[in-house]
Amino acid sequence: MANPKIKSSAQNAKKSNATAGRKPASKSLYSKADLEEIFRRFSIQRPEPKGELEHVNPFTLVVAVALSAQATDAGVNKATRALFAIADTPQKMLDLGEERIRDYIKTIGLYRNKAKNVVALSEKLITDFGGEVPRTREELMTLPGVGRKTANVVLSMAFGQATMAVDTHIFRIANRLLLAPGKTPDEVEQRLMKVVPDQYLYHAHHWLILHGRYCCKARKPECERCVIADLCRSPEKTWDIPAPLVELPAQIIGAEAAG
Repeated sequence: MANPKIKSSAQNAKKSNATAGRKPASKSLYSKADLEEIFRRFSIQRPEPKGELEHVNPFTLVVAVALSAQATDAGVNKATRALFAIADTPQKMLDLGEERIRDYIKTIGLYRNKAKNVVALSEKLITDFGGEVPRTREELMTLPGVGRKTANVVLSMAFGQATMAVDTHIFRIANRLLLAPGKTPDEVEQRLMKVVPDQYLYHAHHWLILHGRYCCKARKPECERCVIADLCRSPEKTWDIPAPLVELPAQIIGAEAAG
């Protein structure tokens, strides 16, 4: 059996220098067959991928995703577990009040501004939407603290719509792998929606997030653990042989993971 291709740091530096002057790629470097195979493997590895933010209903999902900006899912879960136990509707959240909400989420970055947004979005849900979370991106984005990424997460996780919520992991993966390169999250979203095969689109954003979080990590991608190492077009790639394609253990989310 041939030895796997392992690139030294010097080789990587040389390649980076060689490509530094080139114009960045503006489209996917993968064929339709490559894309089918990439997402087929992800589907075998994680048949039912899940978001890692704890929530009990669409409202608490909106709040959790809004709070997760510039924070980790684990940190948000730790803060919201007790909050959602007593305030799982817009009215209960309003009754709790901004000061008490701050007390629950003070371990999260930007918690003061986020507490204001939670109160404001709760109020708007009551006055404009009868206390129900809307089911369109345009309406969701009228809520304070809710941007396009948050709206896409809610549409997918709460209402089963196929969306592409481009967070920092997906933005990095799309550009690093030259899968759907773009200068902005919106560009990456549009390109991913075009290149991801239709039958895999519903789970695609979770597969990419989890791949970026646990394998293709920001500081140092763990290429030897990657199931698409042979297909990857990234100039940063250090390994050419794909990891064994086996189903990963079921995800443990939230309280179970914490325990």
